[in-house]
Amino acid sequence: MELVQDPPPVTPHLSARRSGAHQTAMGPRAGAQVNPGLALLVWLTAHCSCPQAQGFSQGGLDASRADLWASANTSLLHSFWCQPASQLPRDQLSALIRGMATQQVLLRAWQLSCLANLATLHGLQDDFELHPPDLLLFYNLTQVREANCRAFTRRAAQGDTELLANLPDQRVALQHVALACLGAPRLRLSASDLLLLGVLVCDMDASRIETADPRVLENLQRCRRLTATQQAALNTLLASSKTVLGPPSSWNLEGLRALGALATYISSSLWMQVPEAVGLAFFSSTVATYRAGRLSQRDARRFVTGFLKAKAASVPSRPKRGTGRPCTRGDITAATLRDDLFLVRYDCVQLESCLGGRVLKAHLDPLLQHPLPAECQRVVKAKLARVYPRGVPEEQLRLITSLVYLYSRSEIGQWNITSRDTVVALLASDVALENQTEAVLQKYLDHNGTITSTLLMAIGGSRLCWMSARQIQAIRPAEFRRAGALDISSCPQSRKDALYTKAREAFGSTRNTANYYRFMRPYLGGAPVEELRHLVQANVSMDIDTFTNLNPRVLQSLSVGNVTTLLGQNVGDLQKARSHPTISSWLRSLNTSALGELGLDTDPAGPTGPARSTTETPNTTPWAPHLAPTARQPGNSAPTSGSPPAHLGFLPLAVALPSSLLWLLYWGTPGPSQDCSWGTGTKASKDGAGPAPHAGKLGLVGGAGHLPRYRLQAQRTQPCPTS
Repeated sequence: MELVQDPPPVTPHLSARRSGAHQTAMGPRAGAQVNPGLALLVWLTAHCSCPQAQGFSQGGLDASRADLWASANTSLLHSFWCQPASQLPRDQLSALIRGMATQQVLLRAWQLSCLANLATLHGLQDDFELHPPDLLLFYNLTQVREANCRAFTRRAAQGDTELLANLPDQRVALQHVALACLGAPRLRLSASDLLLLGVLVCDMDASRIETADPRVLENLQRCRRLTATQQAALNTLLASSKTVLGPPSSWNLEGLRALGALATYISSSLWMQVPEAVGLAFFSSTVATYRAGRLSQRDARRFVTGFLKAKAASVPSRPKRGTGRPCTRGDITAATLRDDLFLVRYDCVQLESCLGGRVLKAHLDPLLQHPLPAECQRVVKAKLARVYPRGVPEEQLRLITSLVYLYSRSEIGQWNITSRDTVVALLASDVALENQTEAVLQKYLDHNGTITSTLLMAIGGSRLCWMSARQIQAIRPAEFRRAGALDISSCPQSRKDALYTKAREAFGSTRNTANYYRFMRPYLGGAPVEELRHLVQANVSMDIDTFTNLNPRVLQSLSVGNVTTLLGQNVGDLQKARSHPTISSWLRSLNTSALGELGLDTDPAGPTGPARSTTETPNTTPWAPHLAPTARQPGNSAPTSGSPPAHLGFLPLAVALPSSLLWLLYWGTPGPSQDCSWGTGTKASKDGAGPAPHAGKLGLVGGAGHLPRYRLQAQRTQPCPTS
């Protein structure tokens, strides 16, 4: 099989998975009578139709796309938020969760953490086999029954552990539970152990990987990335001849392709042992996969760099670049650039000697479609400077995305950027462009460009991190509103502060408190203590993911009572995140009595050090989850909580959840007398229609959040302007 693209570290693209027959069961069947509740749902959405929105809005269904509701309700489930769901009866919440599992709805960490708490509150955790695997990652592991341990681990191991990036202690505890399920301590993980552990192997240290059954390769294929020590363990395992590939000298093309993205981690020393014909065939196949967009630039460049290093070591040393070496391979032509073995035939020295300016100008795009090593990229950049001494023209700028990181502010200052499409192309790289982002945007603004909502959504929230404070201020409030929820969690604190100020400017006049909180949630990392104290009064039940992104200095000003009220039903999640830097810093400021109020032990920091977001297993044990004793007979897999194990995927959710989803949409879709913000709202009432914080008395607020661009790219919407 061909290499599968490893999702980029910042914005992995995940598409909503569909399950055929289950999807068509979401609405009334052809010729069937329309459910009255469904008809009312569609009617309610007609009261606030955003002309800018495409598809679903954050809180409900756009009236112009009501056909999507009739065919599939996945978007409404994607837009799940906790406060209205907390009002659902137990059976309806259970059905909602099962519907998410059936439709394989991909939720964000903030949604999953609070949903897990709701499920636990209603005693639904024992129905885990019918719940989404991602949800199991967030469950209270101390409540996993001993008899269910293996089944729970097997289900959870199908989830995405990267969702636990802000819950390092939960991630470690999950691994401890999984290993405890295996029984006696294992010196070597067997094939059956690996089948149980699934993706959890990605969090294990190199020694376990190195000594595991060779079928550990199947587990590692599911890892988004490997640490340096894990990469070394992988190469040790591949060199041992114990895998199905055999010794490197006997590897073949089919076996290498079966490794998937793991093949990009193969060391140059191993490539030197692979038969030349096999290596060249795989190189050609990998480059073709990359050029077709099925392999990330990061993985492709890692592979090419390692492979070419091995090839260079197998031939006599050559003079370094710049010593006047003549072109010995022949001039590079358009036909040459179409060859998938181009980089094998032309190393960076020959690239400099054999690439003429005319060919470079005419065929820059096919040249840059190859995963050029960094040295070769610098060759191309230098040649472009000679061909275009006054700066690269705009039509060529759109092609040099992979080179932008090499350019300085002064060099970018020579460019003419007049088109939004050029900006999007230049900032599309998956590498951090800290200096380049501000310079590119400034050149665009200098040519009378404006930062619109469309541009903000196209470049993504992470690019806001590198805009100057002046550029952020230049964003018009209306454009900021229409951009929807932008993920700025990776921004430095100074940018979070500036973006919070801009968000307040955009959403501060929102009349409804619930809407205000939902709109502001992504930007609360820059909120001052006064804002957080207002939210405490509003009983928002903030999720732990949002809490870990608050300004650590501001958090120090909140008392235990403030935090307990702010988190509400999610306060128990502090245990799962106690070694996160933001949480750890706050806990260290508390005394023993305060820690006791939070249900934590007397070690205020838990495991010290930075939060573990890598795949390396920490050497500390934040808390030892004790499996709950089983209350059922061993082998009995029947659920002990929730509704009977009916497969609700075969029923329309419009039938299974008529009143609950109607209520969710009722909260999410403003009526004629309500706000029209992001296509969402809450019922205008004495309790829920109060002004935004700092503008008067707060009303009761629901949980809120935003969907990540990398998980729901196709579902992104633009909001209605708020008043």
